Amino acid sequence: MPEGTAAAATGAAAPEGGTAAAPARPADQAAEGGGKSSDAPCEVDKLYSCLWNGQWQTARVVERRVDSNSGEWHYYVHYEDYDRRLDEWVTADRMGEMVVRQKKDSTLQAAQDSGQKMTRTQKRRHDEINTVDPTTIDPTTAALEHEREEATKVKNIQSVEFGMYEMDTWYFSPFPVEYSNTSKLYMCEFCLKYFRKGKTLERHKAKCDRRHPAGDEIYRHDDVSVFEVDGKKEKVYCQGLCLLSKLFLDHKTLYYDVDPFLFYVMTEVDDRGCHVVGYFSKEKESPDDHNLACIMVLPPYQRKRYGRFLISFSYELSKKEQRVGTPERPLSDLGLLSYRSYWKSVLLDVLSKHKGNLSIKDISLMTSIKADDIITTLQSMGLIKYWKGQHLISVSPKVIEDHLARQKKCLLTFDESKLIWTPPTERSGEYKAASARKSR
Repeated sequence: MPEGTAAAATGAAAPEGGTAAAPARPADQAAEGGGKSSDAPCEVDKLYSCLWNGQWQTARVVERRVDSNSGEWHYYVHYEDYDRRLDEWVTADRMGEMVVRQKKDSTLQAAQDSGQKMTRTQKRRHDEINTVDPTTIDPTTAALEHEREEATKVKNIQSVEFGMYEMDTWYFSPFPVEYSNTSKLYMCEFCLKYFRKGKTLERHKAKCDRRHPAGDEIYRHDDVSVFEVDGKKEKVYCQGLCLLSKLFLDHKTLYYDVDPFLFYVMTEVDDRGCHVVGYFSKEKESPDDHNLACIMVLPPYQRKRYGRFLISFSYELSKKEQRVGTPERPLSDLGLLSYRSYWKSVLLDVLSKHKGNLSIKDISLMTSIKADDIITTLQSMGLIKYWKGQHLISVSPKVIEDHLARQKKCLLTFDESKLIWTPPTERSGEYKAASARKSR
């Protein structure tokens, strides 16, 4: 059975267990005879050397427990300078000695040591990794964030079987207690019901007659289709979708209150049905012009441009609504990179096709991208200047040529003629009644 993992999605190697011929330890660890299995247990919230991918890495002990079979300590560790998606349980023999000095961010430390400020490139790379500036968070939000981290610091489910894939999970997800403390969870890929045992799933699949997501199919082009699902009408399905996505998203907070949202589920179609590859959600009514609240592509389907397609799809819906849009913040690290790539491509494409002068407002009306996002994107590429109270766009033919050369590699594109969709505000009946009740 193919396996979708963090490594497949991010290009980073996932942690592995100790090998038959373990690498040489640092001198002070070798003198101890190796490992912590016979020593005092490692302390929680302390830094230790940990064997990871055949090398010693600095890791923080998040939690610990005694294995009921072997009686030895197991540790849940977070590798410093790596995303939490790589956190894992390790055995005591992979733990080395305590690390006294905590590692600092290498980019910031280098700048501090040299007494110089970070260059623009260094700062941009640093910001792409560290998407939230701690100095901009108010005390209440910071307290809630700390509470969230404490409640979700240990993954409760290690893997999930979904369709033809078994996927290693990345983060904690608040499944009901009777399902959460299991090493492996089983989910039906069509109705999203979940089970603790594979045999139970097999019995369910024999009776489940659904072969596509809930809701209405609004887009079909070749083997790709998109379904619109109303969170109020299909509450159980959308809750299952949120719980599944939380296994791969760190900062997602919406799990059960799905009524105010619409979900757009992307699938791959074959003779067995429509197989979920990802989705995005959006508020039915957003006072902040948000056209996307959450986006997720399952690990086995990443690096196939599906994330970019979903972003593009959200803006195509905004064009139909004749309004500008922007994603809800904060974005995840992968989400931020995907959006920046999309914005750059769209803006350069517009500039390449229009030889005359264009204002930020003109581009915003043409693309449905919010003006602030246009300005920050052009600034990151050095294509905009602020002169006498105005933003002036300055782009060279060479930049456009490079963009067009790269754009040919994108095979999955949106076909407007395949979209069959009416904006919710133009629909009659239940949606307008619900909107009227909400405004009272």
